[in-house]
Amino acid sequence: MTNLAIAAEGLHKSYGEKVVLDGVDIAVPQGSIFALLGPNGAGKTTAVKILSTLLSAGPASGGIRVGGHDLATDPQAVRAAIGVTGQFSAVDGLITGEENMRLMADLHHLSREEGQRVTAELLERFDLVEAARKPASTYSGGMKRRLDIAMTLVGSPRIIFLDEPTTGLDPRSRHNMWQIIRELVASGVTVFLTTQYLEEADELADRIAVLNDGKIVAEGTAGELKRLIPGGHVRLRFTDPAAYQSAAAALPDAARDDESLSLQILSDGSQRDLRSVLDLLDSAGVEADELTVHTPDLDDVFFALTGKLEETVR
Repeated sequence: MTNLAIAAEGLHKSYGEKVVLDGVDIAVPQGSIFALLGPNGAGKTTAVKILSTLLSAGPASGGIRVGGHDLATDPQAVRAAIGVTGQFSAVDGLITGEENMRLMADLHHLSREEGQRVTAELLERFDLVEAARKPASTYSGGMKRRLDIAMTLVGSPRIIFLDEPTTGLDPRSRHNMWQIIRELVASGVTVFLTTQYLEEADELADRIAVLNDGKIVAEGTAGELKRLIPGGHVRLRFTDPAAYQSAAAALPDAARDDESLSLQILSDGSQRDLRSVLDLLDSAGVEADELTVHTPDLDDVFFALTGKLEETVR
């Protein structure tokens, strides 16, 4: 367990009768991206606030270690090891991007020379040099988010909490942010990401935990989570009715659609499963005109596990 950047056992938090987190276990290896996925109100932000020392855990919680430090006995060491980018930007729109960066450098007690060096490096890294002397209020949403993360990096944190970092961004800005996150991890940083976007978790995370009603209902890689849900299939379409009938005879368990001349066979999408189907077609001397493979995606996983269709997270 020594290679864990974040380790929490039985994380609990409640407000009166309302239980927000109900015995959540979290283990995040160093240098990885961990995504906490769930609808609004699931408890994602509460978990981030507790792990980043912004909120105290409930008395029923077990041990919590972040960056190798005990959260209860050494919160100051935890704060020195982490950076936090919340749902709402910490950027001050009344001052320039460069001034925002220098303010963070002052808060981290960097010398004037070191602050100037770090500011210049991060502004260049995040492609903000041209806008650096303009008021941050004039920045686009994507630029503000980049500045927000740049400000988080001033203190060279080893662990970064990103609470829904791409909410409200257009698709291009979202993809740019994903690349920034990948580069952070490539440099050795651990990223704890909360998101409502299934595609985002699928694209970025080494491991994903699905949080619903304060509990982790599933955890694993994207591939492991997808395999939890049935519904994968291979679809074969034919243009020749005779070939269609021959294929249907060779695959008696397939669901038929006589109108479209197509067959649907349950499959986990594996190479072995697909080869089995193709071998049966070869034995019958039949070739499909179109073959498509469908495997469950994170949308299927999310809705199956949470049952909350009203909280769409596409």
